[in-house]
This record gives sequence, C-alpha cells and structure tokens, in this order.
Amino acid sequence: MKRFILIFVFVLCSTFYVSRVSAQSKQSFYDAIIIDVKKNEVTVKFEEGPLKDKSVQVQTNSENQKNIEYRKGDSVVMTYEKNNKGASNVFIADFKRKNQLLVLLLLFLVVVFGIARFRGLLSLIGMMISFTMITRLIIPNILLGNDPVIVTLLASLFIIPITFFITHGVNKKTTIGIAATFLSLVLTGILATLFVNFAKLTGFAAEEAVYIQNIQGVSLNIKNILLAGIIIGAMGVLDDVTISQTSIVQKLREANKDFSFKELYKHAMDIGHDHIASLVNTLALVYAGASLPLFLLFFNANVSYSQVVNQEVVATEIVRTLVSSIGIIAAVPITTLIAVSFYSKR
Repeated sequence: MKRFILIFVFVLCSTFYVSRVSAQSKQSFYDAIIIDVKKNEVTVKFEEGPLKDKSVQVQTNSENQKNIEYRKGDSVVMTYEKNNKGASNVFIADFKRKNQLLVLLLLFLVVVFGIARFRGLLSLIGMMISFTMITRLIIPNILLGNDPVIVTLLASLFIIPITFFITHGVNKKTTIGIAATFLSLVLTGILATLFVNFAKLTGFAAEEAVYIQNIQGVSLNIKNILLAGIIIGAMGVLDDVTISQTSIVQKLREANKDFSFKELYKHAMDIGHDHIASLVNTLALVYAGASLPLFLLFFNANVSYSQVVNQEVVATEIVRTLVSSIGIIAAVPITTLIAVSFYSKR
C-alpha cells in the first residue's frame, strides 16, 4: 500500500513538473549573471537562450529599478525580444531565486521528516497532492470558464479524502474528520457567498484581477474567484481543527468509557474552547501580517478608520478573515458532535 501511494504521488508530481517545464519553455525569460556594475548600467552574461554566452549592457535607471542594488555575481532573469524593426530589447526582469528557494524547501523537508518521521513524510505527500490538484484540476477548469466556486467545491471532494487518508490513515477518526470538514466547508462557502454579496464586493480590489481580465479567450467571474479563494484557504486550516478535535473525543472516550453523550461532549468542548481562542488570534495575526503594507499605505494617507475600512481592498480582507474564522470556529462543535455520536456510550 505504501509503495502504491509513493508511486502514485511520483507520477502526479512528474506529470506536473513536465507540464510546468513545457509551459516555461514558451516564455522569453532567460537566466543570466551580472559580470560588471556601473552607475545606472550593468553588464550581464546570458547563460541560456539565443544570446547564450554573450555579454549585454542593460540600463537600470528606470523607475522600478532605482531602489534595486545590483552586485557583480548576482544571478538574474532576463527578458529578450525583438521589436518590429528587428532591434533587440533586453531587460532585467528579476533576481533569480530558484537556488535560495530550493535550499529553504530542503530545510523544510528535513525539519518535517526529522521531527515527525514517517507521519511527516505522509503529510508532505498529502501537501504535494493538494498542490497538484489545485494546479492541475482547479486552475485549468477555472481558465476554461467554469464557475470557480463549483469547481473548488467539487475538487474538495477529491482533495479532502485523499489527503486525509494518506496523512492520518484509513480509520474512523479520519472518516469523522472528513465528514466534519465537508460540512464546515459548505458552511464557509455559504457565508462567503452571503457576505461578499451583502458587502457588495466585486473582487476587483486585488491588482491581479486586472491582469486576469486581460487573459484572451476567457471570461472569468472575478467575484467567484474571490469566493473560491476563501474556500481553499479555509480548507487548509480545517484539517487541523477537525482531526485534532476528533482525537480529543477519542482520547477522552478511551480515558473514561463511562462518559455519557452529554458528558463526553461537554469535556471535549472545554478543550475545544481553548482551541477556538488560539485559532481566532492566529487567524487575525496571519491576515494582519499579510496585509501590513496595505495598512501602512492607508494610515499614512491620514484618513479616518471608517474610510479605511470602507475601502474594498480592506473590506475584502475583513470579510475573508471573519468568514473563514466563523467557518473554522464552527468546525469545533460540528466535529465534536459527530465524533461524540460515534464514540459515546450508547
């Protein structure tokens, strides 16, 4: 069984990797290295592409490059194209960060596997499957013009059972967690739909929405993409909540088999209250940290709190945070109720 899982994941990841490589090969982005730096000008040497091993001088006095410090030996990503007159245009697109990200990924893998051992390996497999299904199932179907909310909910029917069973094993506890996660996710989706419409959010507050609208041949519902993003974000946290709360009920039942339904539910919820308190604080800080530059921008403009909150870009984050929090908090009593129904003494 374990060999089958590993082979299955390897095939999925290999398919994903090949598709990404083929997609990247169509882009006019090439790796290069900076070999000389002067004021407002750097000399780069291409490491691939039509200009491989050739040195090119590039101006760095554009508005978006004034605060960037280039050094000799830096690896960068270049764009290369020819205009209508046949002249070559070469620009520095960004720094090359593949190696640094790979080092961080390896460190993450070592920490997870070193501390959690085989269970950590299974969680990594579940993570890869989730990421693969998002990139190979959800995103392509959205780009085909299908409703993002429906696509995300249908994809969750595959993502949740597969990742839960791989990570936590095929047992009663995992099955209860899956059922509770589905119910909580549906509740989150309903709340997200209600309050996104109630607050008249359009989804165009994000800069990415403008670029998405420019995708040729695709008609996308930006508001539903916002809803789908809220559902996916909640899906990841619900795993921790539902499985943890189910484990609490299971351990309480094993500690005292004479607990009645009411007693088992009460003791489990006593622990669940602490879980809820920590989740609320965690979610608030996570979203505040992600939106910190945005808050700095608005508060520097010397506008009132009500005006800041009323901005769609801020209101969107508030709705996202509160709706996700409600769905995740509701998962605690939902999971406890289902688990107690299975584990309590009848």
